[in-house]
Amino acid sequence: MPQIFSTIACNLDAHILQSSIPLFEMEKVEAIEWSFDALFKADVVPEWFTDLIGEFSDQGRLICHGVYFSLFSGKWSAEQQHWLDQLSKLCGQFHFDHITEHFGFMTGSDFHKGAPLGIPFNASTLAIGKDRLARIQNACNCPVGLENLAFSYSLDEVKLHGDFLGQLVESVNGFIILDLHNLYCQCHNFELDFTEFLSFYPLDRVREMHISGGSWDAQIPGRIVRRDTHDEAVPPEVFEYLRQAIPRCPDLKFVVMEQLGTALDTAEKQADFQKDFLQMDHIIKSVGETGRISANNFLPFSPTSPAGLPVEDLALYQQQMQLSNILEIAGDLKEAQRLLNASDLSDTDWHIEHWEPHMLQTAMNIAQKWKGGF
Repeated sequence: MPQIFSTIACNLDAHILQSSIPLFEMEKVEAIEWSFDALFKADVVPEWFTDLIGEFSDQGRLICHGVYFSLFSGKWSAEQQHWLDQLSKLCGQFHFDHITEHFGFMTGSDFHKGAPLGIPFNASTLAIGKDRLARIQNACNCPVGLENLAFSYSLDEVKLHGDFLGQLVESVNGFIILDLHNLYCQCHNFELDFTEFLSFYPLDRVREMHISGGSWDAQIPGRIVRRDTHDEAVPPEVFEYLRQAIPRCPDLKFVVMEQLGTALDTAEKQADFQKDFLQMDHIIKSVGETGRISANNFLPFSPTSPAGLPVEDLALYQQQMQLSNILEIAGDLKEAQRLLNASDLSDTDWHIEHWEPHMLQTAMNIAQKWKGGF
């Protein structure tokens, strides 16, 4: 019977590591997820951190989560090629059980600045996504997956997201990270029932889950929006989601606890983090070890060597740059709507005419906060 591993998102961050030490000492941490590309620009990586990564690598308990690849950028960049080259190099040094990336594209003209946002779901973006996944799989030679978004502009977009994800990863026999706090955000922001929401996703493609906390954005008049900011304790609803989702995902292998190190700067917050991890572990052990039959190793059925040059859509790229700029410079919601209606996104598969005002305002808040980089 396949085991589900209780996992910590563990990066080179003093507060995360300090919070995790008691859990390591209790031998509760069964795997770690490493955001490997956060270290691509690091001048020196401490030997002890390399040793930690190496230990979990040797046990087959190391998974890696990318942040900066910008999977759906309409134009291929030198930075994306560098990302793949660095990934290939790391895969020669460590054994990764799988590699994952975020869905979406990065706002901002600088590759390493901005925030991940959604895309139109059409044949062009599907082709770009399949091409990029094939290139990632070819670089790492292990299972590849994508994480569902926490943010959408409209209810229609929410309902289509899971199917589009499934079509993407199927091309490399890949998998989905089902981020349960992301679903919590979507359920609140669009008034959806969680059980109904799960029906939008191919749950047989779920190999990993994330749980985390977030925050409430009350800047929108008359609405409170849930944001996936990773800076608070895990809500009780997300733990309940975990109980419900585990039995419905037969190939689930890792459940990952995520939190930003900046949110773990006191002993009280670190204790809450440890308490949340132990609750996650208890749920996994109580509902995740019965009746599960794993059938998919999520490796490609045939070689995935990409043919020719990377797929591009320069019209899409232009739209993405326009959207990023509008979100970053608009002084208020009305100005953003006016600029969008006058842009190349108008009357296209972006469907900006149906974007919910409170979600457009939220996108502006996100883009303007992160336009200088994470």
